[in-house]
Amino acid sequence: MSAPVIRIVAAVVLDEHYRLLVVRKRGTTAFMQPGGKIEPGEQPVEALAREVGEELGVGFDTSAAEELGHFTAPAANEPGHFVDAWLYLVSLDGAAQVRAEIEEMLWVDPFAPGGIRLAPLTEHTVLALVRDRAQRPQV
Repeated sequence: MSAPVIRIVAAVVLDEHYRLLVVRKRGTTAFMQPGGKIEPGEQPVEALAREVGEELGVGFDTSAAEELGHFTAPAANEPGHFVDAWLYLVSLDGAAQVRAEIEEMLWVDPFAPGGIRLAPLTEHTVLALVRDRAQRPQV
């Protein structure tokens, strides 16, 4: 029998120094991207807009969201589960605030995230995507 899969969508948010926004949900220890579960009938980018609004109190232009891909990783907070995640690079339309189930928010250097615990998707996929983007020549 295979491990249960949770369908999620997550926002990759970078500041002007290519630092990555990560959040930690209340009662958990791992930092990850803002986002969450995709509800039945929702398109991934629609789910992301809903989740970002709930968790950070801001929005983003869904038509400008850049799809980074579809990835699988062990779930950070549900032992024995995997996440099936759509990742989108988004630019927030305001200052993010800790809201809803979010307890803490940090901006981390993708090349040296420090001693914080990162979710597997963040640690093994998102950081690599951001590092690659930061090293590309800017046009």
